[in-house]
Amino acid sequence: MSGKNLDIVELLLTAEIYNRYSEMDVNDLPKVIRKAYWSRKHKYVPKPIIVSVSDIKKLYEITDVHAAVKLLPFIDLNDIDLKLKLTSFQVASEWFEKQGDSTERIANNPVLAFYYEKEKNNGADYKSALSRTRPKEVDREWIESLVSEIAEGEGGEEMLKLAHIVAPEDVIQTLSDLVLTKDQEDEVNKIVKAIQYREYLNRIGLYDIGKILMVGPPGTGKTSVARALSGRLSIPFVEVKLSMITDQYLGETAKNIDRVFMLAKRLNPCILFIDEFDFVAKTRASDEHAALKRAVNTLLKAIDEISLTRDGVLLIAATNHPRMLDAAAWRRFDEIMSFPLPDRNMRKRILDIITREIEGDLDNEEIAALTDGYSGSDLRMVIREAVLSALVEERMSLNKNDMLRAVDDFNERADIKSDEYPI
Repeated sequence: MSGKNLDIVELLLTAEIYNRYSEMDVNDLPKVIRKAYWSRKHKYVPKPIIVSVSDIKKLYEITDVHAAVKLLPFIDLNDIDLKLKLTSFQVASEWFEKQGDSTERIANNPVLAFYYEKEKNNGADYKSALSRTRPKEVDREWIESLVSEIAEGEGGEEMLKLAHIVAPEDVIQTLSDLVLTKDQEDEVNKIVKAIQYREYLNRIGLYDIGKILMVGPPGTGKTSVARALSGRLSIPFVEVKLSMITDQYLGETAKNIDRVFMLAKRLNPCILFIDEFDFVAKTRASDEHAALKRAVNTLLKAIDEISLTRDGVLLIAATNHPRMLDAAAWRRFDEIMSFPLPDRNMRKRILDIITREIEGDLDNEEIAALTDGYSGSDLRMVIREAVLSALVEERMSLNKNDMLRAVDDFNERADIKSDEYPI
């Protein structure tokens, strides 16, 4: 029996079980099915799921659904409304169980695993299958539902204009794609546990937790790690640049800060990532405008009042200029993550990750030795230059000279950037 037939039967069984058992939740559905039947209005997959010919064509790229189900006598396809249903659930479930790759399909489909463990006792493991299926919060559809609801509310449009919202499924780099220091790895593990045991922390009264300040030079991975945490934790990423919410009327800046924090609470659980943190929360020792001071105080108060345990918001701020922050700003964070420039060993590991899909005779150890003071972002620029230069020569394989020339070109550009020209 073809895989397409199995796809159809799996879909129909999944729909029937999801409809039949009240215990079944949207997070039990495999991602592809959940996304196909997601209702933005309900922020859920409503019951009952009704399978149509167009659903199957869209999901599995089957052009002739009639031909595909013709040999499956337990499926009825209504030629009038083009809906499909199982004429005998029992026969269909037994047939599916006997197919070659049914064990793997059941192991990756919590709905099927629930049924076969509960009713058939055939070794299926519902909890194991559920652990392999990421929750609805990773889906773009979930974010779009929340955004749509917020936009329709009072002040919603103004809030949404201030932030860039990313669904976990759209995060490209995972934590395994990044090279972290031991201290950074430890901090990431703490964050993961804080999210995992959020209810416990709230119960014992640890509210001032989950506020992290990332400090380091540009290009050292602050934004990348914050985004990767979104993917790891399966929660949305809400990015705000303080320079973008500072209004020419400083009184509006304070309102924008309140709007950003309100948006994060509406999107919870989420990561609120505040970039360019030093832009507003800078030292207040100089003679500044009173309205700016009020904006700074608004920001610090908002940080005080946000809570991971109560509000479900993990607050991460990032700065390239830690000396611009005053003591009042530092005190707001319970964790400081340092992002130094990578040492030689880290540069080698970064290069290994960047070049893992690139063919050629590469000596990343040598390049790592020649790139002292480079950030991870700088190393990516070197590889980009080497790849593009090779493509100009119609080559998709790099050699050591390509890399060495790319390093020289990067150093030359860096020298030009650092030149001071007379006025």
